[in-house]
Amino acid sequence: MSEKTKKIIYWVLTGLVAFIFLGSAMGKFTADEKALEMAASMGIDANTYKLLGCIEILSLVFFILPRTGIIGTLLLCAYMGGAIATHLEHGQSIMAPCIIQAFLWAVAIYRFPELTTRLRNK
Repeated sequence: MSEKTKKIIYWVLTGLVAFIFLGSAMGKFTADEKALEMAASMGIDANTYKLLGCIEILSLVFFILPRTGIIGTLLLCAYMGGAIATHLEHGQSIMAPCIIQAFLWAVAIYRFPELTTRLRNK
């Protein structure tokens, strides 16, 4: 595979992750009454809901920038871990956050080969 092809795959995968998290964050900023009611049923008020959107965007910026990508990966994974815990606590399906987190890790391992090296070292 050529370097150009690898870079295209790199940025397309990064764009897909960005699309997922940016869409989620924008949903938190433009939440309608029904979304805020659902958040309130989980113990999240409107201000906290918007704060979660800010955290999501900040973590995503760290992920997109190559220099801070690993930090962004860890922040987004921690965020998704919180989503999984919240879903479990309220008896909801954890399939969507688990799939998103698995995809995030797959993209991170492709983008940052040093993660694979670190995971394999004993």
